[in-house]
Amino acid sequence: MAGHDAARRLSDRTPIALTIAGSDSGGGAGIQADLRTFAALGVYGASAITALTAQNTRGVKAVYFAPPEIVAAQTEAVLEDFDVAAMKIGMLGSVGIVGAVAACLTRDPSSGAARHLLPQGGEGDSPLSRLRERVGVRRWRERAPFIIYDPVMIASSGDALSGAGFIDAIKVHLLPLVDCLTPNLAEAAALLGEPIARDEAGMARQGRALLALGPRAVLMKGGHLDGVEAIDLLVTEHETKRFAAPRLASCNLHGTGCTLASAITAHIVRGVELSEAVSAAKEFVRQAIEAGRGVKLGAGVGPLLQMSLANQAHETNPTS
Repeated sequence: MAGHDAARRLSDRTPIALTIAGSDSGGGAGIQADLRTFAALGVYGASAITALTAQNTRGVKAVYFAPPEIVAAQTEAVLEDFDVAAMKIGMLGSVGIVGAVAACLTRDPSSGAARHLLPQGGEGDSPLSRLRERVGVRRWRERAPFIIYDPVMIASSGDALSGAGFIDAIKVHLLPLVDCLTPNLAEAAALLGEPIARDEAGMARQGRALLALGPRAVLMKGGHLDGVEAIDLLVTEHETKRFAAPRLASCNLHGTGCTLASAITAHIVRGVELSEAVSAAKEFVRQAIEAGRGVKLGAGVGPLLQMSLANQAHETNPTS
């Protein structure tokens, strides 16, 4: 009986995060990077797999998207049983999967409204617009998990990871549900249909333009800008906060975006405010890059090493 009580108390204080993303057979990005990051930061990770990729350090060989109903079933199975405090969404890849995920995120858990609701028609007939009429997004979001979306569309190797109509589906169905969007410069430009920002002023302007599409915050990742520092901008309705860090030279940067988004998610789960979560996540990524800088795991671009940071993370998070 005492052991049962101890297990229950452990469960009561275990923070839970959900990642909805693709599987990387090379283990460097996607679901694999997310779950390693959650574990390193003392957070229990559940997952819903959107795609199977055949890839290694040299590139993506093949992609198979899961049927939308399977993605929805995975997501619903987790959300109806686990007390998920925050979720990270990564690679979705197809219009059908976008609709399936949006439907899961917008259904009223108490009434089942919008359950299995997939995209039909244009923007005026979207799951989001119909849900607003039936249960109201504002009321749902007051008790929903914090949602971070890393809009993966192109692999770091340059391979396309999304299909036709994907961007429009994201803008219509998903962005209004997102609490923090984390695009790199190419992803931000693609979402807006604009050229890639070339300086901080352009980053800030595009961040505000993305904010107008519905997310509550936008973290513009400026790692591809020239300069000795890597600059990120957190854009919200009230302010634009600048994060600057020395640029690290490394050949092993595969999974950097996934790791940053999942680290932000983990810190949110642990009760940290968004701007502090971004700062802590950036430091975690820096340490993971440092840990993996001299490691040779393949012939191409290697991954970060989040797992080597687990002991240090647990020492700084005594509740884990």
